[in-house]
Amino acid sequence: MKMLRYSFGILATALIFLSSCRDFVEPAVPYKDFDTGAYLRTITRTSTTFNFFNLASSKFALTVEAVDKEDGKTLQSVEVRVRHRRLIAGVGLKYTPANDVVVKTLQASDFKSNTSSRFLRSSFEVTAAEAIAAVGLKDADISGGDAFEFRMVLIDKFGRKFSSDNVTTNVAGAPFYDSPFQYPVSVICPSDLAGTYDFDALETFCGATYSGKITLTAVAASPGSYTVSDGTFGAWDKCYPDAWGSGNVRISDACGKLSMSGADKYGDSYSMTVKSVTPAVVTFEWKNTYGESGIVALKSNAGKPWPATLK
Repeated sequence: MKMLRYSFGILATALIFLSSCRDFVEPAVPYKDFDTGAYLRTITRTSTTFNFFNLASSKFALTVEAVDKEDGKTLQSVEVRVRHRRLIAGVGLKYTPANDVVVKTLQASDFKSNTSSRFLRSSFEVTAAEAIAAVGLKDADISGGDAFEFRMVLIDKFGRKFSSDNVTTNVAGAPFYDSPFQYPVSVICPSDLAGTYDFDALETFCGATYSGKITLTAVAASPGSYTVSDGTFGAWDKCYPDAWGSGNVRISDACGKLSMSGADKYGDSYSMTVKSVTPAVVTFEWKNTYGESGIVALKSNAGKPWPATLK
């Protein structure tokens, strides 16, 4: 009798569970009546920066895929819009023009079938010259650190528009969708000064002159910044002597403008003034807040002349 009650209890519980599961999924969902949209999946970011030193050859280039219920065939056109952005210290962001403008329009015919998916794809590019002209500026108006904000607007055959202002967070940022509709293109100043160099100490605070080697090590977290193996370029060793030790001094290349920052093991900070630049030699004066200084002629390595943009 005890076993019978136990079995009956299990059976009753199972029936209740199954009944509840059935009730949970019973309502019919009218999926066929749902409206659907469209988005542009980013396939390849071919080029998403402009080189400040070579604007003439710079471009913004993407490959995108039109995704919709007809495998991309509801797409009618895509506007590629742009505006210029600059961060002004103490003021904030300045946009030129205030609202983005059309720089290029892709038609449905620009989207082709491919061997990787069933959706239609298009590869396109906008040159820096086209972007600069579209926003009403000239090359001379552009500075390193500026950015161009490109925004894409998909227009389908029903007249609907899809862009960054109505895309959901998941579609914009999730790896599967990767459809932000908006792409910032920074104006960068490439820098490649890392290496070990010969130098001549032309003057020092103690009157010593000599030659030596110095190493500039790129700082991964700070592009264009290089740790100097000895901020005094050997002057302590020749004048006292004293070892550089745990000093942390950097030379930074900000679009060709060289500067020195950081401090030595005693806490004194450093600065530099560039006196002349040739492909073979950069001559500069370094100073620290203790009153020590020196003039150094830093020689370029074979096959790697100093950039003409340095100053």
